[in-house]
Amino acid sequence: MLLRLIAALSLLLTPLFLTTPSEAHGPTRQKIALTTEVPAAPADVWAVIGNFQDMSWHPAVYSTTGEGGNAVDATRVLTLSEEGGPTISEVLYKYSAEKMSYSYRITDVKVEVLPVTNYSSHLTVKPGKDGGSLIEWKGAFYRGYPNNDPPENLNDEAAVAAVTAVYKAGLDALHTRFSGN
Repeated sequence: MLLRLIAALSLLLTPLFLTTPSEAHGPTRQKIALTTEVPAAPADVWAVIGNFQDMSWHPAVYSTTGEGGNAVDATRVLTLSEEGGPTISEVLYKYSAEKMSYSYRITDVKVEVLPVTNYSSHLTVKPGKDGGSLIEWKGAFYRGYPNNDPPENLNDEAAVAAVTAVYKAGLDALHTRFSGN
């Protein structure tokens, strides 16, 4: 009788031990970091990008509205491309004018706009060479589809490509603004 009970339990438990690693957990947190150097003093660069309520320096942003200035828990809504365009809602969770750095996270975005979830980002200006500035934009996020076997437009590669494109467009615009090329 005891042997039959053990055999029955082992048959019931077998599927729990036969899952592959990809079935055992969901997506992996992705991280990216992009930088650009510009021939402008850090204070001049910070004057352009240091206001959480103003992201007009990014070419994809049509307008920014928000509340709370640069205080922790301040919010902003980015309208993309044109009036009435898609939006991204964000909240500020760390700000240091002294360190010329702030951190924020997305609180609401449709995955069709940016194929990510649980996104957080850090934007920093540091002294560069010859009196210039190094601008660093880092982010961490999960893909837009939280389950296994995501569609191509919501997989890890799509998420990394989309965030990379956002950062590159912003950093390229800043490079052009401060370098003249």
